Amino acid sequence: MHDELVTELERLIRRDPGQRGLLGQTGEQHQFGVGSLSRAATELATRAKSVVLVTGFYIPGANIPASETDGPPGTLYLAKLLEQLGIEVTVVTDSYSASAVKSVARHFQFSTTQVHVVPQEPEADWCREFFETGPGCQITHLVAIERAGPGYTSEIFLERYSEPDLAEFLNHVPIERQGGCHNMRGVNIDAWTAPLHELFESVAQFHPEVRTIGIGDGGNEIGMGQLDWRLIQSCLPLEGTGHIPCRVETDELIVAGTSNWGALALTAAVALLKNRLDLIDSWTAEHHQLLLEKMVIEGPAVDGVTGQQEPTVDGLPFLTYIQPWLLMRQLLNL
Repeated sequence: MHDELVTELERLIRRDPGQRGLLGQTGEQHQFGVGSLSRAATELATRAKSVVLVTGFYIPGANIPASETDGPPGTLYLAKLLEQLGIEVTVVTDSYSASAVKSVARHFQFSTTQVHVVPQEPEADWCREFFETGPGCQITHLVAIERAGPGYTSEIFLERYSEPDLAEFLNHVPIERQGGCHNMRGVNIDAWTAPLHELFESVAQFHPEVRTIGIGDGGNEIGMGQLDWRLIQSCLPLEGTGHIPCRVETDELIVAGTSNWGALALTAAVALLKNRLDLIDSWTAEHHQLLLEKMVIEGPAVDGVTGQQEPTVDGLPFLTYIQPWLLMRQLLNL
């Protein structure tokens, strides 16, 4: 019964109102990430003891440059549930997104001391310190939720694909556009994005048993390296954006219409598998709206699509944005 419910939770988030492309257009459905929600939820419900959640996507060209509203809310819903289940949780972000992430944490009464802020240019051995003596010293799971990651370089592309494919790659991605973090408009945002992806690229050196999870909606987020570069770039709605797909892989990849939806579905699935739906019962539509309003004002935060300081996500009116969560609550009899 739980398996059927989790499958339905996944179906509810696999819609693409913002027409990002990864979930297919009207009448078709790409299978990217199908089944990952169940596997990721089972991992967290059965093995998690210390979880690190990574989030924060800065929008430098916004009306008020700030972190976007997609990512931190979903991250803190998941963090709060895990904390209430007795699991150690650390939220990791960078200096540009710290104020927005901490504003959401305060709304949840999630201690801001558990929000670890990585400087824009960390020390060379910062990952070693993080995993050996820092918040990740006991880590069992590493999760990215709407966190930009770097694209491919020619060298990394060749490690995964064949020599003939390189010509196609170079046709789409010239040398000067390789290896950076980009927003969905194809703009390089390295100047506002600390290298948090290095946690995912190095975790196996320190904790080889750790399982990693990525949650994204556009192709430029940590975790999307699990998918074929050619398929992602062919799905993106804009021309000339082959440099956007992120190269960083995760063990599981949850693809959703917004990353918050992916995190919320994972939260609901873990609560279901642990038979603790009571822990999420109070998270109503009104709770979500208040959280977004506080984040926008106190963060500040902006809608990642419109760039406006408004309590919306990816350009979706709140009533559209909240619909999947309302359907999840109905499915789970909340």
